[in-house]
Amino acid sequence: MAVLSLPEDYGYVILTGVGAIFMAMWKGVKVGMARKEHKVEYPAMYSPDNKVFNCIQRSHQNTLENLSQFMFLLTTGGFSHPRLAAAAGRVWIAGRIVYGLGYSTGLPEKRVKGAFGYLGLLTLLGCSIHTAIQTIKF
Repeated sequence: MAVLSLPEDYGYVILTGVGAIFMAMWKGVKVGMARKEHKVEYPAMYSPDNKVFNCIQRSHQNTLENLSQFMFLLTTGGFSHPRLAAAAGRVWIAGRIVYGLGYSTGLPEKRVKGAFGYLGLLTLLGCSIHTAIQTIKF
């Protein structure tokens, strides 16, 4: 059985993961503020008549739906390429911020400005595949 040790620069990966958590928390705060502003009471997830609130909520929800695979790819990709994975992770986070800001306008089509974040996610996928190949004994 192979023992995996953390690479020297893995701290960058950890800090990027922490940054992703702060980004998700920021989006959660935006939802809470929008609840008050648009008078959407708990436990309702969405408003039957307020598109702006629904877009803010959906931006946060979509980020949470994607956060687990991002964290997995960041963690595993960082084992082989810590600096590249951290940089790719920051691209994904920036994309999610732009996505959220665009979506929060109430015009869902503006969310696509954050699509560049997928470049970071695809890079993380490549890094993770490389980590897997390195650890397989053929």
